[in-house]
Amino acid sequence: MTLCPAAFAIPGDISQPTGGYYYERRLLEGLRLDGRDVRHLQIGASFPDPSKADMDDLIAQLSALEVNRPVILDGFLSATIDTTALARLHVPTVAMVHHPLALESGLDADRREFLYRIERDNLALVSHVLVPSPHTAAILSDRYNVAPDRITIARPGTDRPTFRAALADPPMILSVGIQHPRKGHDTLLRSLARLRALDWTAVIVGAAYDLQFAAQLERLLVDLDLTDRAQIAGRVSDEALGTLYSEASIFALATRYEGYGLVFDEALAAGLPIVSCATGAVPDTVPKDAGRLVPPDDPDAFAAALEKLLTDTEHRSKLSDASTAAGRKLPSWSDTARTAGTVLDRLPAREG
Repeated sequence: MTLCPAAFAIPGDISQPTGGYYYERRLLEGLRLDGRDVRHLQIGASFPDPSKADMDDLIAQLSALEVNRPVILDGFLSATIDTTALARLHVPTVAMVHHPLALESGLDADRREFLYRIERDNLALVSHVLVPSPHTAAILSDRYNVAPDRITIARPGTDRPTFRAALADPPMILSVGIQHPRKGHDTLLRSLARLRALDWTAVIVGAAYDLQFAAQLERLLVDLDLTDRAQIAGRVSDEALGTLYSEASIFALATRYEGYGLVFDEALAAGLPIVSCATGAVPDTVPKDAGRLVPPDDPDAFAAALEKLLTDTEHRSKLSDASTAAGRKLPSWSDTARTAGTVLDRLPAREG
């Protein structure tokens, strides 16, 4: 069978340390490893607040594609591309929606409504939609009027750990997520401050994506007198992160919202019990017997969940066993690429 060629339009630096960019890097790589001709369209970094120059360049690159080369549009692009230009495209389009932009934290009402309307209108025009989770699929169907048969769930793949180092002593609590308000690292730090009487260390890994918030986290670490117990490590190498996963006893992310959450799969693959929040796609991603989920923005509840795992080693071991079992069932990145490739091969030609 001849594989359909494709293009993948991604704004800015594809090596950015976010879950969404990591997913798209691995999907692009996986599609190519399958033997598919996939052209990477490098788009200006101003999206989702595009400059005129970047918008014009995006439209020009899409307009230059061969008629038989469908294009996957990163969610920043599919959500904010000029609707009229999208309607005129001559090639099939696939929107890669990690989560709708209107659900991002910190938006004022006008901005939220604008993002909702343009993404809803644009999703009505694309040929198909790829999402990472059933949660995002349900949102697009229920709130954005996207028919379920136009949505395919391409769950992120997971790399299996290649080794297991000795567990850190005292128990290490690992959190992985960019330094952005949505990830809730401030809630985690406030929770840890409530657990001074227990023996633990904590490491927060993630690039300083929001510099103002990153500075707030550093101040909070000092204000809570946690500098001798907790470390904000920033971005680390893949090798260093793998070592941290292997040394950790608990994975904790006090997130305020996730459209999926790749780091939860990484924690499952490492066999870690998980403490997080019952928000967004987290309840669908974290098996009930592998973690404890509490309401977001509740340091007391988050601290109580951590305390249970730190003080009850039998309970922690049970969750760890369940996490390990779930991790063994996770898809690979090859599986993700095959799912997306099936969508590309079945797309009808664009009419008009």
